[in-house]
Formats: sequence, C-alpha cells, structure tokens
Amino acid sequence: MLTRTTCAAALLALTTGFAVAQTTAPQTTAPPATAPAPATPATPPPARADNASTEVDAAKASKIGLAQALTTAQSQGGDGRAIDADFEKAEGSTPAHWEIKVVYPDGKLVEHYINADTGALIKSENQPFERYFTRLKVSDFQNAKTSLKDAIAIAEQKSGGKAFEAEVEREGSSVIYEITVAVADKTQEIKVGPDGNVVQ
Repeated sequence: MLTRTTCAAALLALTTGFAVAQTTAPQTTAPPATAPAPATPATPPPARADNASTEVDAAKASKIGLAQALTTAQSQGGDGRAIDADFEKAEGSTPAHWEIKVVYPDGKLVEHYINADTGALIKSENQPFERYFTRLKVSDFQNAKTSLKDAIAIAEQKSGGKAFEAEVEREGSSVIYEITVAVADKTQEIKVGPDGNVVQ
C-alpha cells in the first residue's frame, strides 16, 4: 500500500512538472511603438523692422531736404563749409533732424542739428576736428572747388533720388564726396570729386 501511494505521488509530481514545463511563461511585450508626432513647423520670428530702411523712408518723407538743411547749418556762425551730413529719425521727444558738421576757417568744427520738418536749428555742438577727420585738413575743404552742397545736387540729379547722407574723404591730394541717395526702394552711393565730376 505504501509502495502504491509512493508511486502515485511520484507520478503526480512528474505529471505536474511536465504540465508546468509545457505552460509558457507570459511574455512581456513592449508596447507598440507610437508614431512620432508630426513636426510642428517652426513659427517664423515676427518681422523685425529694419532700422536703416525706416530711417531712409523717414528721410524721404521729411519736409526739409538735405540741401536746405545744409544752407541753414552753413549760415550759423560765419563762413563755414558743411563736410558731413546724416539723417536721424524721430525718437522720443527728439524730432526727426539732420546732423550736419560744418568746419570753419579757424579750424573749429561744429555739428548743427536741423529740424527735418521745420528747418529750424535745434542746437549746435562743438566737436574735435581730429575725432572725425584724421586724414583731412581744414584747407582740404577750403581748396575744393565743389562744396558738399554742390556734390549733393549733382548726386541727386545723377540718380533721380533724394540724398539723406553725405560724407567726405581724402583721395590723393584732394577731397571726394560720398553721397547716399534713396532711389525708389533702394539706396545708391554716388561719389563726386572736388571738380564736380561723378567718380565711378
């Protein structure tokens, strides 16, 4: 009887082990891969106002042109010659204005601020000549047959545009004027020699 019971128990254990061996352990499967979210197109940054172009537009719309502003600046304080000019658009309480540097026979350099809407003188400031013109002398401007005002008129006639910036440099033994004019939707630089001829 003990032998039969032992055999039955052994048989039961064997059968159970076989059944366990046949049963596959549950497999853990990775969750199905989710499709990547469609890429969101990058939002373009807001259009940035181009300071240079807005300044040009403001200069073109000003009531007082550069030539008229030069006349006002040169009439301040004696027999001066304008040698540099730049337009500044309105900012805060400061109105749109022309900044014009005028050199006088005694070597004094004064920057005059001319209101671009009324033509009135806003203020004048003394400037050190050497700070702006390291290669130029006062005599270079006095000896030039063509003035900056003449060069501006030549550049505007040549381009059909409106001058809004002007500067002078030394080339060889004389000065040369660089006039920037606004033409339609672009700007153009025109160089005028001391003899009034356009330099290519």
